[in-house]
Amino acid sequence: MSSLVEAWRRRGHDRLLCGQRIFAVDIPCSGGEISPPLVVLHGFPTSSFDFHQVVDALAVDRRVILFDMLGFGLSAKPDRPYRLIDQADLAMALLEELRVDRFGLLTHDIGDTVGGELLARQIEGTWDVEVTDRTLTNGTIFMDLVHLADGQKLLEALPDERLEPGVLGRAGVVAGLVATFSPTADVAAEEIEAAWELISEEEGERLLPRLARYIEERRQHQDRFTPPLVDHPSPLTVVWGIDDPIAGPAMAERLAQARPDARVVLLDGVGHYPMVEAPERFLAALQGPRLAT
Repeated sequence: MSSLVEAWRRRGHDRLLCGQRIFAVDIPCSGGEISPPLVVLHGFPTSSFDFHQVVDALAVDRRVILFDMLGFGLSAKPDRPYRLIDQADLAMALLEELRVDRFGLLTHDIGDTVGGELLARQIEGTWDVEVTDRTLTNGTIFMDLVHLADGQKLLEALPDERLEPGVLGRAGVVAGLVATFSPTADVAAEEIEAAWELISEEEGERLLPRLARYIEERRQHQDRFTPPLVDHPSPLTVVWGIDDPIAGPAMAERLAQARPDARVVLLDGVGHYPMVEAPERFLAALQGPRLAT
Protein backbone atom coordinates (compact mmCIF):
# COMPACT_ATOMS: atom_id res chain seq x y z
CA MET A 1 0.00 0.00 0.00
CA SER A 2 1.38 3.42 -0.95
CA SER A 3 2.19 5.93 1.76
CA LEU A 4 -0.53 8.29 0.51
CA VAL A 5 -3.23 5.63 0.68
CA GLU A 6 -2.01 4.34 4.01
CA ALA A 7 -2.07 7.87 5.47
CA TRP A 8 -5.63 8.34 4.24
CA ARG A 9 -6.71 4.97 5.61
CA ARG A 10 -5.37 5.98 9.04
CA ARG A 11 -7.57 9.07 9.03
CA GLY A 12 -10.78 7.08 8.80
CA HIS A 13 -12.65 4.08 10.14
CA ASP A 14 -14.82 1.31 8.76
CA ARG A 15 -18.47 1.58 9.76
CA LEU A 16 -21.32 -0.87 9.26
CA LEU A 17 -24.03 1.06 7.43
CA CYS A 18 -27.09 -0.51 5.82
CA GLY A 19 -25.41 -3.88 6.31
CA GLN A 20 -22.28 -2.83 4.38
CA ARG A 21 -18.72 -2.00 5.41
CA ILE A 22 -18.21 1.66 4.59
CA PHE A 23 -14.99 3.63 5.02
CA ALA A 24 -15.65 7.08 6.50
CA VAL A 25 -13.46 10.00 7.55
CA ASP A 26 -14.68 12.43 10.21
CA ILE A 27 -12.32 15.38 10.65
CA PRO A 28 -13.01 17.74 13.56
CA CYS A 29 -12.79 21.48 13.15
CA SER A 30 -9.23 22.62 13.84
CA GLY A 31 -10.01 26.27 14.53
CA GLY A 32 -13.04 28.22 15.62
CA GLU A 33 -16.13 26.38 14.40
CA ILE A 34 -18.23 28.99 12.61
CA SER A 35 -20.09 26.79 10.09
CA PRO A 36 -22.12 23.58 10.30
CA PRO A 37 -20.37 20.33 9.30
CA LEU A 38 -19.52 19.83 5.64
CA VAL A 39 -20.47 16.54 3.98
CA VAL A 40 -18.34 15.64 0.95
CA LEU A 41 -19.57 13.30 -1.80
CA HIS A 42 -16.90 12.07 -4.23
CA GLY A 43 -16.94 11.16 -7.91
CA PHE A 44 -16.67 8.16 -10.23
CA PRO A 45 -14.54 6.04 -10.38
CA THR A 46 -12.47 7.39 -7.53
CA SER A 47 -13.14 7.97 -3.83
CA SER A 48 -13.01 10.38 -0.91
CA PHE A 49 -9.22 10.37 -1.30
CA ASP A 50 -9.72 12.92 -4.10
CA PHE A 51 -10.08 15.55 -1.36
CA HIS A 52 -7.08 14.57 0.76
CA GLN A 53 -5.07 17.65 -0.33
CA VAL A 54 -7.81 20.12 0.63
CA VAL A 55 -9.62 18.53 3.54
CA ASP A 56 -7.52 20.07 6.33
CA ALA A 57 -8.04 23.55 4.95
CA LEU A 58 -11.77 22.85 4.69
CA ALA A 59 -11.76 21.77 8.35
CA VAL A 60 -10.32 25.01 9.71
CA ASP A 61 -13.76 26.42 10.51
CA ARG A 62 -16.06 23.40 10.23
CA ARG A 63 -16.14 19.67 10.79
CA VAL A 64 -15.70 17.69 7.54
CA ILE A 65 -17.30 14.29 6.90
CA LEU A 66 -16.38 12.12 3.93
CA PHE A 67 -17.03 8.50 3.00
CA ASP A 68 -16.33 6.09 0.17
CA MET A 69 -19.54 5.05 -1.51
CA LEU A 70 -20.26 1.34 -1.75
CA GLY A 71 -18.05 -0.19 -4.45
CA PHE A 72 -15.51 2.64 -4.28
CA GLY A 73 -12.17 3.23 -2.58
CA LEU A 74 -11.76 1.51 0.78
CA SER A 75 -15.41 0.56 1.23
CA ALA A 76 -16.75 -2.94 0.55
CA LYS A 77 -17.04 -3.97 -3.09
CA PRO A 78 -19.71 -6.65 -3.34
CA ASP A 79 -20.68 -8.10 -6.71
CA ARG A 80 -24.17 -6.63 -6.92
CA PRO A 81 -26.19 -3.98 -8.76
CA TYR A 82 -25.31 -0.43 -7.76
CA ARG A 83 -27.95 2.29 -7.52
CA LEU A 84 -27.69 5.97 -6.75
CA ILE A 85 -30.51 5.74 -4.23
CA ASP A 86 -28.57 3.12 -2.28
CA GLN A 87 -25.57 5.47 -2.06
CA ALA A 88 -27.93 8.16 -0.77
CA ASP A 89 -29.21 5.70 1.84
CA LEU A 90 -25.62 5.21 3.03
CA ALA A 91 -25.09 8.96 3.36
CA MET A 92 -28.26 9.24 5.42
CA ALA A 93 -27.25 6.31 7.63
CA LEU A 94 -23.81 7.78 8.24
CA LEU A 95 -25.18 11.18 9.23
CA GLU A 96 -27.76 9.58 11.49
CA GLU A 97 -25.05 7.55 13.20
CA LEU A 98 -22.95 10.70 13.65
CA ARG A 99 -26.03 12.62 14.88
CA VAL A 100 -25.60 15.31 12.24
CA ASP A 101 -28.84 16.90 11.04
CA ARG A 102 -27.59 20.32 9.90
CA PHE A 103 -24.80 20.49 7.34
CA GLY A 104 -23.45 21.79 4.06
CA LEU A 105 -22.79 19.71 0.94
CA LEU A 106 -19.71 19.65 -1.28
CA THR A 107 -20.27 17.30 -4.21
CA HIS A 108 -18.44 16.18 -7.34
CA ASP A 109 -19.40 14.07 -10.37
CA ILE A 110 -21.58 11.12 -9.25
CA GLY A 111 -21.65 12.84 -5.86
CA ASP A 112 -23.61 15.69 -7.45
CA THR A 113 -26.38 13.26 -8.35
CA VAL A 114 -26.34 11.50 -4.97
CA GLY A 115 -26.59 14.97 -3.49
CA GLY A 116 -29.57 15.64 -5.75
CA GLU A 117 -31.34 12.59 -4.36
CA LEU A 118 -30.60 13.68 -0.80
CA LEU A 119 -31.95 17.16 -1.53
CA ALA A 120 -35.08 15.66 -3.10
CA ARG A 121 -35.74 13.68 0.06
CA GLN A 122 -35.24 16.75 2.23
CA ILE A 123 -37.52 18.88 0.03
CA GLU A 124 -40.31 16.30 -0.02
CA GLY A 125 -40.17 15.94 3.75
CA THR A 126 -38.96 12.35 4.03
CA TRP A 127 -35.63 13.40 5.57
CA ASP A 128 -35.78 15.82 8.47
CA VAL A 129 -32.49 17.71 8.12
CA GLU A 130 -31.31 21.20 7.21
CA VAL A 131 -28.93 21.73 4.30
CA THR A 132 -27.27 25.07 5.01
CA ASP A 133 -25.07 25.58 1.94
CA ARG A 134 -23.97 23.75 -1.19
CA THR A 135 -20.99 23.60 -3.53
CA LEU A 136 -21.29 21.80 -6.85
CA THR A 137 -18.26 20.95 -8.93
CA ASN A 138 -17.81 19.20 -12.26
CA GLY A 139 -20.58 16.67 -12.79
CA THR A 140 -23.54 15.69 -14.95
CA ILE A 141 -26.09 18.27 -13.87
CA PHE A 142 -27.86 18.51 -17.25
CA MET A 143 -27.68 15.26 -19.20
CA ASP A 144 -28.15 16.86 -22.63
CA LEU A 145 -24.84 18.70 -22.16
CA VAL A 146 -22.81 15.61 -21.21
CA HIS A 147 -20.07 14.32 -23.49
CA LEU A 148 -19.22 10.84 -22.23
CA ALA A 149 -15.57 9.84 -22.42
CA ASP A 150 -14.66 6.82 -24.51
CA GLY A 151 -13.99 4.87 -21.32
CA GLN A 152 -17.42 5.70 -19.95
CA LYS A 153 -19.06 4.63 -23.20
CA LEU A 154 -17.18 1.34 -23.07
CA LEU A 155 -18.18 0.64 -19.49
CA GLU A 156 -21.81 1.53 -20.13
CA ALA A 157 -21.88 -0.79 -23.16
CA LEU A 158 -20.55 -3.76 -21.20
CA PRO A 159 -22.97 -6.10 -19.42
CA ASP A 160 -23.92 -5.22 -15.86
CA GLU A 161 -21.69 -7.88 -14.39
CA ARG A 162 -18.27 -8.32 -12.84
CA LEU A 163 -15.47 -8.52 -15.38
CA GLU A 164 -13.19 -11.51 -15.66
CA PRO A 165 -9.72 -10.97 -14.15
CA GLY A 166 -7.35 -9.04 -16.39
CA VAL A 167 -9.95 -7.64 -18.80
CA LEU A 168 -9.47 -4.11 -17.48
CA GLY A 169 -6.04 -3.26 -16.09
CA ARG A 170 -4.06 -0.37 -14.72
CA ALA A 171 -3.04 1.11 -18.06
CA GLY A 172 -6.59 1.44 -19.37
CA VAL A 173 -8.09 2.76 -16.16
CA VAL A 174 -5.32 5.29 -15.56
CA ALA A 175 -5.45 6.47 -19.17
CA GLY A 176 -9.19 7.03 -18.85
CA LEU A 177 -8.74 8.97 -15.62
CA VAL A 178 -5.93 11.17 -16.92
CA ALA A 179 -7.93 11.92 -20.07
CA THR A 180 -10.42 13.82 -17.90
CA PHE A 181 -7.71 16.19 -16.62
CA SER A 182 -6.87 19.44 -18.35
CA PRO A 183 -4.06 19.01 -20.92
CA THR A 184 -2.10 21.55 -18.88
CA ALA A 185 -2.67 19.85 -15.51
CA ASP A 186 0.42 18.78 -13.59
CA VAL A 187 -0.77 15.99 -11.32
CA ALA A 188 1.95 14.12 -9.45
CA ALA A 189 2.49 10.51 -10.44
CA GLU A 190 1.97 9.34 -6.86
CA GLU A 191 -1.51 10.92 -6.84
CA ILE A 192 -2.48 9.01 -9.96
CA GLU A 193 -1.00 5.80 -8.61
CA ALA A 194 -2.94 6.22 -5.36
CA ALA A 195 -6.16 6.70 -7.32
CA TRP A 196 -5.52 3.46 -9.20
CA GLU A 197 -4.66 1.65 -5.97
CA LEU A 198 -8.00 2.67 -4.47
CA ILE A 199 -9.97 1.80 -7.61
CA SER A 200 -8.32 -1.63 -7.73
CA GLU A 201 -8.63 -2.33 -3.99
CA GLU A 202 -10.36 -5.72 -3.63
CA GLU A 203 -10.23 -5.99 -7.47
CA GLY A 204 -12.59 -3.07 -7.74
CA GLU A 205 -11.65 -2.45 -11.37
CA ARG A 206 -13.62 -5.60 -12.20
CA LEU A 207 -16.77 -3.87 -10.90
CA LEU A 208 -16.47 -0.72 -13.01
CA PRO A 209 -19.16 -1.78 -15.53
CA ARG A 210 -21.55 -2.30 -12.62
CA LEU A 211 -20.68 1.01 -11.02
CA ALA A 212 -21.04 2.79 -14.37
CA ARG A 213 -24.76 1.93 -14.52
CA TYR A 214 -25.29 5.22 -12.68
CA ILE A 215 -25.01 6.97 -16.06
CA GLU A 216 -28.14 5.29 -17.39
CA GLU A 217 -29.88 5.68 -14.04
CA ARG A 218 -29.01 9.38 -14.12
CA ARG A 219 -30.39 9.65 -17.64
CA GLN A 220 -33.65 7.84 -16.87
CA HIS A 221 -34.42 9.73 -13.67
CA GLN A 222 -33.08 13.21 -14.39
CA ASP A 223 -36.49 14.66 -13.48
CA ARG A 224 -35.85 13.33 -9.98
CA PHE A 225 -32.19 14.29 -9.59
CA THR A 226 -31.78 17.59 -11.46
CA PRO A 227 -34.50 19.94 -10.11
CA PRO A 228 -33.30 19.81 -6.48
CA LEU A 229 -29.76 20.69 -7.58
CA VAL A 230 -31.12 23.80 -9.28
CA ASP A 231 -34.01 24.77 -7.03
CA HIS A 232 -32.95 23.97 -3.48
CA PRO A 233 -33.02 27.32 -1.66
CA SER A 234 -29.69 26.92 0.15
CA PRO A 235 -26.87 29.29 -0.91
CA LEU A 236 -25.10 27.77 -3.92
CA THR A 237 -21.47 27.95 -5.05
CA VAL A 238 -20.42 26.46 -8.38
CA VAL A 239 -16.72 25.70 -8.93
CA TRP A 240 -16.00 24.37 -12.40
CA GLY A 241 -12.88 23.27 -14.26
CA ILE A 242 -13.58 24.57 -17.76
CA ASP A 243 -11.25 22.10 -19.53
CA ASP A 244 -13.49 19.21 -18.46
CA PRO A 245 -14.10 17.05 -21.56
CA ILE A 246 -17.17 15.40 -20.00
CA ALA A 247 -19.03 18.23 -18.29
CA GLY A 248 -17.76 21.40 -19.90
CA PRO A 249 -18.35 25.05 -18.99
CA ALA A 250 -21.79 25.03 -20.65
CA MET A 251 -22.96 22.97 -17.67
CA ALA A 252 -21.91 25.65 -15.18
CA GLU A 253 -23.21 28.43 -17.44
CA ARG A 254 -26.70 26.91 -17.64
CA LEU A 255 -26.74 26.39 -13.89
CA ALA A 256 -25.72 30.03 -13.40
CA GLN A 257 -28.58 31.15 -15.65
CA ALA A 258 -31.03 29.05 -13.67
CA ARG A 259 -29.62 30.30 -10.36
CA PRO A 260 -28.51 33.92 -10.83
CA ASP A 261 -27.94 34.16 -7.08
CA ALA A 262 -25.25 31.45 -7.22
CA ARG A 263 -21.57 32.28 -6.84
CA VAL A 264 -19.85 30.82 -9.89
CA VAL A 265 -16.10 30.37 -10.27
CA LEU A 266 -14.69 29.03 -13.55
CA LEU A 267 -11.17 27.63 -13.35
CA ASP A 268 -9.18 27.77 -16.56
CA GLY A 269 -6.49 25.16 -17.11
CA VAL A 270 -8.44 22.74 -14.90
CA GLY A 271 -10.40 19.69 -16.01
CA HIS A 272 -12.83 17.30 -14.37
CA TYR A 273 -11.03 17.03 -11.00
CA PRO A 274 -10.40 20.56 -9.68
CA MET A 275 -9.53 19.35 -6.17
CA VAL A 276 -6.87 17.03 -7.62
CA GLU A 277 -5.53 19.12 -10.50
CA ALA A 278 -5.38 22.49 -8.72
CA PRO A 279 -6.07 22.06 -4.99
CA GLU A 280 -4.96 25.55 -3.95
CA ARG A 281 -7.06 27.25 -6.62
CA PHE A 282 -9.97 24.99 -5.73
CA LEU A 283 -9.79 26.10 -2.10
CA ALA A 284 -9.53 29.75 -3.11
CA ALA A 285 -12.57 29.33 -5.35
CA LEU A 286 -14.64 28.01 -2.47
CA GLN A 287 -14.03 31.20 -0.51
CA GLY A 288 -13.36 33.91 -3.08
CA PRO A 289 -15.54 36.30 -5.09
CA ARG A 290 -17.35 35.43 -8.30
CA LEU A 291 -14.66 35.61 -10.99
CA ALA A 292 -12.58 33.51 -13.34
CA THR A 293 -9.23 32.54 -11.82
